[in-house]
Amino acid sequence: MTVNEVIMFTKESLEQLRQRIDLADVLSTHLSLQRSGSSYKALCPFHEEKTPSFIIQKGGSHYHCFGCGAHGDAIAFLMTHVKMGFSEAVESLAERFQVTLEKNEEPLGEKGPSKAHLKQALDLASQLYHYLLLHSADGQVALRYLYERGIDLDFIQKFQVGFAPRQGDILMRYLRAHSIDERIQEIAGLISISQSGRVRDFFCERIIFPIRDALGAVIGFSARKFKEETFGGKYINTPETPLFKKSRVLFGLSYCRSRIAKETKAIIVEGQVDCLRLIHAGFNYTVAGQGTAFGEEHVRELLHLGVKKIYLALDGDSAGQEAAVKIGNFFQKKGVEVQVLALPDKADPDSLLIERGPGFFQQLLNESPDYLSFLFLHLSKGVKISSPSKKNEIVSAIVERIKSWEMPIMIHESLRKLAEISQVPEAALGIGQISLPDLFIKKNASVQIQEVDPNRILEGDFIRWLVFASSEYPQLVNLAKANIDKTQLCISGAAKLYENFLSAFDEKRMCDLLALGSCLETEEDQKLLSEIMQRKINISKAEDGFKETVRKILIRQWMQEGEEIRCKLHSGTLTDEEAVELGKQFVEIKKKAPEVIIP
Repeated sequence: MTVNEVIMFTKESLEQLRQRIDLADVLSTHLSLQRSGSSYKALCPFHEEKTPSFIIQKGGSHYHCFGCGAHGDAIAFLMTHVKMGFSEAVESLAERFQVTLEKNEEPLGEKGPSKAHLKQALDLASQLYHYLLLHSADGQVALRYLYERGIDLDFIQKFQVGFAPRQGDILMRYLRAHSIDERIQEIAGLISISQSGRVRDFFCERIIFPIRDALGAVIGFSARKFKEETFGGKYINTPETPLFKKSRVLFGLSYCRSRIAKETKAIIVEGQVDCLRLIHAGFNYTVAGQGTAFGEEHVRELLHLGVKKIYLALDGDSAGQEAAVKIGNFFQKKGVEVQVLALPDKADPDSLLIERGPGFFQQLLNESPDYLSFLFLHLSKGVKISSPSKKNEIVSAIVERIKSWEMPIMIHESLRKLAEISQVPEAALGIGQISLPDLFIKKNASVQIQEVDPNRILEGDFIRWLVFASSEYPQLVNLAKANIDKTQLCISGAAKLYENFLSAFDEKRMCDLLALGSCLETEEDQKLLSEIMQRKINISKAEDGFKETVRKILIRQWMQEGEEIRCKLHSGTLTDEEAVELGKQFVEIKKKAPEVIIP
């Protein structure tokens, strides 16, 4: 599922999920909870503190931090702390508490099995492959190979490593026995059909590594041959399917998402075994693309998690170095700090951990050079850098790369850094001739100013107070009803949330994010919900804060009404009588500034 994909769930299934959620159980995965009477305490994940002020009441559905004001339910926590979208958070909770969600995820008229059926087939396949590795006679050969590579039983079980046997139809027959038809198997990438019509398992005589989505569901496989005579390349992956998109999937993310989001850093490696080996060794902020095919979709996924620093631990061969140049540039372009590990020639993270251990790898992380230092050294290999023309060629190439980046300060400081690395005067790189504002103007692009929508901010505050404070201060709802109608909210998503909130409140239903999110129908609405989650509120100041927000909405409407009359008066289309009447209305409106009605 992509970052912005919106999936709608039925209200009935969301209600069933709400009744099953145990907030303490959800948060215990991410926090160290301490029992304190009828509540749990923890160090708040949203701000630095030494004394726990993050509280969850036993059996309660909301958390609250008395230090920073963070407040929310299970959905809010997963959206703000783990950086999930609304749909991702719901699916994660449903999987955890074994609730079957009814959803409309396929457009009307689209044919084909649901994603849920494809995931079921892939999960069954993963279970069978894992069983065959551990318990079949042929699997023992593959198991012995893994043991010789330093992969132990704990590793195999943790990551559900499997084995695809030589027989060409064992998986197909197993899935058919579980009522998974051939059409689903084919679409999931589990079987292949030749031009002659012959049907056989897609993977044969290979060690199998499940590829999981960000929530942990199996969406495909990477298969490694362990015998030279096995047909095909060293690794083959599941073909592109509705679930598995090579350009989007970050291998290992389901094991690392929380830590990456919390610590805003990630290690990127090439191979799946490299990735799993590092995660197993405690570097559980490691991800991989599919080989060196790490693209901008992968970058966007990590940026969504808030990464500020990237470590590139790619293979020590020429292909790995070229990949580091490309991937590093993607992140530098977005203003993310990049360090490139200096792996020995022909080494990879897997072999280094086996031969030198985690301590040595940590040392490589600590001593890794920044991207510009790596790039200058890489381009200088085999070049007589003392030659003025060669040095000019290298430095000019790097300057052009830097100027293509998006962040002005990053460009300016990187040019200064390059001058230091290459021992070239700053003026020679044109730094003195480029003023900082000029850096905002890019070649072949129009100058754009990102505007902040005050209406979106104001109405987001309005909804935030209601959602997070009304359970403790129900008078806020009466205050809202007495002053604000949904037609006074100009942001469609906010109006929908407000309408749904009041409906739930009047019917004495839960008014949490799980209920409110069910009314959202567009990507823009979901984005608004995410923005509402990002800001904190001080519950102790709820009454004053909410009253001020209501007052601002009323003032906005009052000013809009006056402006509409003024525009009509200046339109030149009114009769004298109409102009006089509107003038009187304008004077009356200006006299009566709105006041908040206190019910």
